[in-house]
Amino acid sequence: MESHENLLAGPPPTLLPDTPEAREALEQSDKASDVAARFPSYSAAWAALADEYFAAGHAVTSYAFARTGYHRGLDQLRRAGWKGHGPIPWDHAPNRGFLRCLFALSRAALAIGEKDEAERCAQFLRDSSPEAAAELGG
Repeated sequence: MESHENLLAGPPPTLLPDTPEAREALEQSDKASDVAARFPSYSAAWAALADEYFAAGHAVTSYAFARTGYHRGLDQLRRAGWKGHGPIPWDHAPNRGFLRCLFALSRAALAIGEKDEAERCAQFLRDSSPEAAAELGG
């Protein structure tokens, strides 16, 4: 009996690798800027910076930090086999930095008047992880 691949199934979920040293530094209350400087590919540090600056009323700076983390995350997703679409599960903790950057990018883009970009990022978040969108408010 031949087995046939389910062509209607989407791509498998992409699971980013953990970065224990960076994660532990951020969890131990190291400054997000220090963690980003030591581990520039660690999206969670960029997400933390984006959140910090957005909360302080600096939407443009938040946008820049979110965009940096977003692009670093895209690089990692591609290295992990992501082909530009498919699930990026929120329940896999190493994915959260990228997903948080995507949310922060949408939020900051809206705040600076980039409505089209804000909606594209919000849709990308919903498509990638409905759980992240619900958790983050996107």
